Amino acid sequence: MGKRTETRQPSVLRWYNALRASSNPAFLPLFFDEHRYLVLCGGGGSGKSIFAGRKVLERLTSEKGHRWLVCRKVARTLRESCFAQLRGQIAAHYPKAGAKISVSDMRISFPNGSEILFAGLDDVEKLKSIYDITGIWVEEASEITEADFNQLDIRLRTRFPHYLQIILSFNPISITHWLKRRFFDSPDPRATTHRSTYKDNRFLTAEAVRTLEAFKDTDPYYYQVYCLGEWGVTGKTVFDGQAVSERLGSLPEPVKRGCWEYGDDMSEIRWQDGSGPVTIYREPEEGKPYVIGGDTSGEGSDFFVAQVLDNVTGEQVAILRHQYDEDTYAKQVYCLGKYYNEALVGIEANFSSYPIKRLEQLGYRNQYVREQEDSFPGGVRRAFGFRTTATTRPVVIGTLVEAMRDGIGLVNDRTTLEEMLTFVRKESLRPEAEAGAHDDCVMSLAIAWYIRPQQRMTAAAKEPEGRNRWTEDMWEDYLNADAEGRKYLIEKWGEPKP
Repeated sequence: MGKRTETRQPSVLRWYNALRASSNPAFLPLFFDEHRYLVLCGGGGSGKSIFAGRKVLERLTSEKGHRWLVCRKVARTLRESCFAQLRGQIAAHYPKAGAKISVSDMRISFPNGSEILFAGLDDVEKLKSIYDITGIWVEEASEITEADFNQLDIRLRTRFPHYLQIILSFNPISITHWLKRRFFDSPDPRATTHRSTYKDNRFLTAEAVRTLEAFKDTDPYYYQVYCLGEWGVTGKTVFDGQAVSERLGSLPEPVKRGCWEYGDDMSEIRWQDGSGPVTIYREPEEGKPYVIGGDTSGEGSDFFVAQVLDNVTGEQVAILRHQYDEDTYAKQVYCLGKYYNEALVGIEANFSSYPIKRLEQLGYRNQYVREQEDSFPGGVRRAFGFRTTATTRPVVIGTLVEAMRDGIGLVNDRTTLEEMLTFVRKESLRPEAEAGAHDDCVMSLAIAWYIRPQQRMTAAAKEPEGRNRWTEDMWEDYLNADAEGRKYLIEKWGEPKP
């Protein structure tokens, strides 16, 4: 046999193979990510912090002159967390890097001039003395405020031959957190976001996995938030947090998005596809009854919302959500109601009755009618629209909570479900939106469910000869209506089959 020749692997390939052997595949591409912000959102045990520390050390040992800042909200938490972790990673993966570790002032330096500094955001004086920063790792970033982050961001402006980066690692504890709004709801082109769970960490022991998965049975909501890294809330949710989180993971794609365009007299109504405020999840079906609940932009509210329900099944089939003026809102609701078979429309009348009156002016004839006591003794006055009071509010919310116990799958809209997660009971036990969150979608959906009985709940059967077979509910509405109302119902449902 001839002498065997040994082919030596290039050093870069050896380095990559060693990195791959000691890292989780889910994080491996991020070693090469050069975006300014690397946002690592994940559940407990996902390995996101281990990766962050490893990337910091990879850069410091291969690039000269780094001054990397590692920080948390509170300085005293750093010694037993990030500092201890990095010391362990140096011993395991970089024993020959020549690192000098100063335990007393928590400083790690390397022969190539790179160093790691540690500081808490509560240690203002120490932060002032740190300059020429080339990179920042913020562990438990959900603990810091957006103002804290902005101060760190402006410090990362050093001239450096390599890219500058801020790494943020955290558990998504609150769906209202600024991190979600800034990096996930409206993605920053300078940021890479990454989601991970314990299932992405192949180095977890079997015992650690069993411990995490035990929460499926003992505390399902905790499992969803802490173990699976779903956005959570800080208060006690009114709706089933686990069910809502699971539904968020299995939502259907909308049929279309856009808005209606129309002439000055609401003629020539036509649909315009695009990024408009109306999202359609199910197209209307002939003969089916629908209801629309509306919440206007009033006190403590920022959005005009209208929720459309299939009144046979209770499924959410469309939503209108925008921050426009009342007139635009009324006209879009008018079109939405017309589109869904002259749906029953119930708009909240607390802060302004303009949308309700505008629908009347436009000739919309199927608005929810409430009864209220008149000043005349024993009299009752009927008025359009839904009024939220200390009496009606808990009733409509209770109606929705009961419907959602087994019916969360009827909700198709992500924003509505996210509002459900942040609809909590505070110390007063009053159900309301968590601080910084909205409840417009929840309240409009609650109104829609509450007004359902005033609309028929069965589909009209269309006869071949063009006459309808009316249901008992339809006949009851017809017999209780006046002459004008009966004429309208015949126009709406067609002549009844004899």
